[in-house]
Amino acid sequence: MAHEPNAENARWLMEQWTAALATAIESMTEERPQVEFAPSGAAEAEAAAAAPAPSGIGTLCWEQSYKDVQQPALWITAVESTWMELGARILRAAGIENAEPADSRNTCLEILGQSLAGAAQSLSARLGREVTPEHGAERRQAGAAAYTFTATVGYAGAALPFEVALSAGLMRALDMGAADASAQDPGALVLPDSGAAGTGTPGVLAVSGSPVSHTVSHTMDLLLDVELAVSVSFGRAELPIKEILKLTTGSIVELNRSLSEPVEVIVNNCVVARGEVVVIDGNYGVRIQQIISRQDRLRILR
Repeated sequence: MAHEPNAENARWLMEQWTAALATAIESMTEERPQVEFAPSGAAEAEAAAAAPAPSGIGTLCWEQSYKDVQQPALWITAVESTWMELGARILRAAGIENAEPADSRNTCLEILGQSLAGAAQSLSARLGREVTPEHGAERRQAGAAAYTFTATVGYAGAALPFEVALSAGLMRALDMGAADASAQDPGALVLPDSGAAGTGTPGVLAVSGSPVSHTVSHTMDLLLDVELAVSVSFGRAELPIKEILKLTTGSIVELNRSLSEPVEVIVNNCVVARGEVVVIDGNYGVRIQQIISRQDRLRILR
């Protein structure tokens, strides 16, 4: 028996996100983990989020919204043992041993950010309009969800679970996008029913109750068209609140960077390059002088 459209769309989105997550991890570690997901009940998700954390830093819960989708869109929750192990693995791949918990947490958040940007690209194609991540933030717990899943990042001897909660607003957007696309191309968004499970066909989404594994090409094709905000940092300054309150039109704030030092090019809150400021047809630009290595990017997160 075929699943209801909402359930099919939810599983489709999980397939896109878990594939993007595996690709993001692979880009940092040069090792692609096995990723599986299966439906979980709301009670299971709440129990996982409330599980005690071994070192007291606590559970990580990330709330993500997307442009032009009813907010918030989804929540991803990881108990401490998950984000500690995943962050430590990525940092070890960059040559950083014995990472501090805060470093592992920040690294896990960076990976989640990359995976959610990858999912946004899939959503854009699905809905027929640009969908970009916005208003991401940590929360104490996930909000009300239409569907919940348990996704597992698997390594030899380790299984790292994430709880994913999809909001009703996100599902409504997917339903409307699927309906519009089906009207234009009736065969464009046909997903297999439960009879397709167990076929073993690479890349086909099984919609049975068993975990879903993915056979995905080890390339960055999934992320090549993802649009990310690029900003340039000329420098930073720290001021006491009393000095900030004194700022008026014409005030000058001295930054911690000299005129001869290169500026930083920042993508997704991570410094990826350094360069010099240039002017092109009356607009500012940056001439890239140095690309930050993967190891240096991870160290910057510390």
